Amino acid sequence: MSAPLDESRATDEAQLVARCLQRDPEAFGLLVERHAGVVLNLAYRMVGDRVQAEDLAQETFLAAFKALPTFRAEAKFATWLYRIAANKCKDWLRAKRPGEGPLDVDAETALDERVADERTPERALSQQQVAGHLDRAIQRLPPLYREAFVLKHVEGLSYEEMEPILDAKADTLKMRVYKARVQLARELAALNEGSSATAR
Repeated sequence: MSAPLDESRATDEAQLVARCLQRDPEAFGLLVERHAGVVLNLAYRMVGDRVQAEDLAQETFLAAFKALPTFRAEAKFATWLYRIAANKCKDWLRAKRPGEGPLDVDAETALDERVADERTPERALSQQQVAGHLDRAIQRLPPLYREAFVLKHVEGLSYEEMEPILDAKADTLKMRVYKARVQLARELAALNEGSSATAR
């Protein structure tokens, strides 16, 4: 059932893009409305600042509008747009932290997930606390890992959908997501241990 809907949406978006190329501002407004939430969320998860994310989302749509004549109809508009957004975020992160390359983590030793099962309710952090700490931990991920993790686990894209956005092969993206998960798991486990020690 989803395939015809996807095809219909793609056709609809292609028509909106065609209208944009004919200088129809209403058509571009509809495209912005359709994708604004995802672009803003992606930017926020990448840069960790709501105001800056809003600026980057605006820059993304402005860049997309200017680049519309280069859009190839065989590509999905959303994929093309998210790639612009990801690049805007990466450019901003590079400018903010010049000379900082992606930090690697040791992917060989994943945390024992049974730790989470052995926690008592008294020692466990509340879901709200965990969400807050997870958000901050995501911001500390190296940009390459962060963008892959956000697209996969926050936006729910498949690796095939991520490939053209991040210009990387699925196997590479899987490794980046895995390393991001290892680093996040370590941070949250360390946080839980600290919380448990404080509670004693």
